[in-house]
Amino acid sequence: MSTTDEIGYQKQGKVAVISLNRGPANAYYLEFLERFYDCLAMAEQDADVVSVLINSTSAKFFCAGADIKIFAHNSTEENQQMVTQARENLRLIEASSKIFIAAINGHCLGGGLELALACDIRLAAEGSYLLGLPEINLGLIPGNGGSQRLTKLVGMAQAMDLLLTGDSIDPQKAADISLINRLYAAETLQDEALAYASKLAAGPAKALAATKVAVSQGALMAMPEALALEAALVDQLYETEDAAEGFHAFIEKRPAQFCGR
Repeated sequence: MSTTDEIGYQKQGKVAVISLNRGPANAYYLEFLERFYDCLAMAEQDADVVSVLINSTSAKFFCAGADIKIFAHNSTEENQQMVTQARENLRLIEASSKIFIAAINGHCLGGGLELALACDIRLAAEGSYLLGLPEINLGLIPGNGGSQRLTKLVGMAQAMDLLLTGDSIDPQKAADISLINRLYAAETLQDEALAYASKLAAGPAKALAATKVAVSQGALMAMPEALALEAALVDQLYETEDAAEGFHAFIEKRPAQFCGR
């Protein structure tokens, strides 16, 4: 296990686990974001990694976003550096061929929710904690893509309500509006999230990556262009070893053993 004081990184099979570990709320600042980027890059550069699980060691917080005390004392230039790094982190997550999963076990606010929104899958614990983008209460709007990613996930009406009021919602409401993919009992979330990530990691890596591209990029295209993208992506998969294995396993009525090639 490779760990800094505030970020943990370990591999479990083909899953990379990045743990936020800056108590009490995982509120971030520039150096924290830089170390987080290093962990993201480590996972991206590891050919064996198929899925990446981002979780928190805090019992109450997933991530509260930027450390407001540091933000308030920084110069505008210093804060811009932090925002730029946060955006670069989320850009890497979205551009990555890996599947990113956020395991949300506590308050997920501001930049913390923006991090979760950039992930491909959001799993969460049941409970009374809150998720939201309260930047309007600071005279701001989300700066790391929150307004755009939230709208694409939950629709304009729900997003506008949450963004304009700055109100936060509980995990059940978040699941109801499709902000959360799956809810689990709080005591089982971490095990369930790792099992989910491991299940994906055992799948055909090239097809998983192609699915990520098809969905994320296709959503921004008109239907003819999106269908052309899908066709181009699937055409590249027909000759892969995993496709051959998938067909043989189906015919032989056995679990497929994918190799990522």
